[in-house]
Amino acid sequence: MEDNAELESVLPYLPFQIGSSSRLLWPSKVVDALEAMSKGPDHSRVHSGEVLSIAISDIRASLSLAEPLAPSAPQGYALFFDELISRADSTNWFKDDIPKLADLLLRLPFLIDLHYQNTRPYGYGLRILGPQQPGVVLLSQVICLQMPTGSVSFERKLLSLGHHPLQSCLSYPDADFWTKSTIPLCPFQVHSSGLIEDHAIGTLEVDFANKYLGGGALNRGCVQEEIRFMINPELIAGMLFLPSMADNEAIEIVGTERFSDYTGYASSFRFTGDYVDKRNVDSLGRRKTRIVAIDALCSPRMKQYKLNYLLRETNKAFCGFLYQSKYIQYKRLFKIMNSVQLNEASFLPVETNGEFRTEELGKSDEKCVQLKDPENYVGIATGNWGCGAFGGDSELKAMIQWLAASQALRPFISYYTFGLEVLQSLDQVTQWILSHKWNVGDLWNILVEYSSQKLRGETNVGFFTWLLPSLRK
Repeated sequence: MEDNAELESVLPYLPFQIGSSSRLLWPSKVVDALEAMSKGPDHSRVHSGEVLSIAISDIRASLSLAEPLAPSAPQGYALFFDELISRADSTNWFKDDIPKLADLLLRLPFLIDLHYQNTRPYGYGLRILGPQQPGVVLLSQVICLQMPTGSVSFERKLLSLGHHPLQSCLSYPDADFWTKSTIPLCPFQVHSSGLIEDHAIGTLEVDFANKYLGGGALNRGCVQEEIRFMINPELIAGMLFLPSMADNEAIEIVGTERFSDYTGYASSFRFTGDYVDKRNVDSLGRRKTRIVAIDALCSPRMKQYKLNYLLRETNKAFCGFLYQSKYIQYKRLFKIMNSVQLNEASFLPVETNGEFRTEELGKSDEKCVQLKDPENYVGIATGNWGCGAFGGDSELKAMIQWLAASQALRPFISYYTFGLEVLQSLDQVTQWILSHKWNVGDLWNILVEYSSQKLRGETNVGFFTWLLPSLRK
């Protein structure tokens, strides 16, 4: 374990002891309590909500946790298990679920040890998505967990630009990669109200993450990421297994269920009631909720306009938005589209009532073609990533995410401004850019020019006004 920096990075957040063989261990009193509970209520006598709260409090005391449960916890447990749910459900919980949970907790130190022993440097089993050839390489490590409500997968992804996947630890797409991109910009939808988590199914929802997944979810944080971890609490499990993200890493989570409604933000955040998650499950038993965690620069101030930091943010978002097998499939499609002559037509697959047929495609349709089966047609739902507590430039970040989503060949990006005044002209700007048929390389080069002028003190206006002076009031 001494050589495992990733395990050491999460140890401060784990309630374990280190044994003589450098293995993680529960304290002996916790082992005794969990073993008793794993044998069922006849052995442990844990058969009611009030007794369960006492057992949990005793375990917490054995772990020397700083903050005890609230004084009202016994009454709350009793209310839920003895009154709010049916007697049959309560009996099944103590007879079946509590023993299974206790057994899983007993094995948790071993599972965490095993996870970190079996990871290679940088935590990857080198499952490579895409061909081993010059170009974009995406490495992937997947952790699948079985929750009481279904399966949840946590996929840690690393982006590289190199001839061999092992180079991923050293390199990622450079400025030349973005400058030369001819991929069309995808459609851009602006929402001045609403929330990312309320978006209709069919999007990858962005978590404005801390480099340590979950941020302050188990402490006192309560901004965008922490709120998402509170209403989808299965996300918290990932905090046990996933160390801090490098600059070219992202984490994609599929399958978590939402349990809560809420109102407010930060100090005004309040629970407002139960939420019934009606999203269907996929063939792997995962709920069709896709979330991607990407961490932005913290307090970047003027350095966010420097080329290396522009690259860092764009590559970070690209890594999060990219799904390599879809990327290659779409890339072939765009190659077909680009071969269409101005006076010719082409035949491409189009979905109708769940079935695919070929349809004649003319020049005017080229920019909106996508393979629209449900697994491929997944857009991006995002907002002011890295712009609140992290202090980033919201106009710049919106364009960076658009570049990344387009390069990843996502079919659209839905952007929630949360009513931010500086973004009130976002729809006008994006539609102007689309009307001029810019591609990824065009927008990247314009962003670089704007950022250079900003650094040299040649402009002090935001990107939107700099691009379209007519917006100036």
